Amino acid sequence: MISKQDVQHIAKLARLGLKEAEIKKLQKDLSSILDYFNSLKRVDVSNIEPTFHPVEHYSKERLDIMRQDRAESQPEQAVDKLIAAAPDKKKRHIKVKAVFK
Repeated sequence: MISKQDVQHIAKLARLGLKEAEIKKLQKDLSSILDYFNSLKRVDVSNIEPTFHPVEHYSKERLDIMRQDRAESQPEQAVDKLIAAAPDKKKRHIKVKAVFK
């Protein structure tokens, strides 16, 4: 069974104030959940073909959906030109209107 201290630590991390009765109930509930996951570890799935992978969830015909993002450095002249064209700037920063009030 999960310890009272573990439940209190989890509650502290979640910023929850728990009463003694709630701690005891959570000890039982969390222990039950952990026991279930431990039982799943014992299941032999070595001969089972994977049927789903969240990263590979795309159409085989549309391979252009995923892309590799990469930072590209810009020539200093291009940056200077962009800053010069900005209507409102401060030093080398472009000022924009506030998004949040």
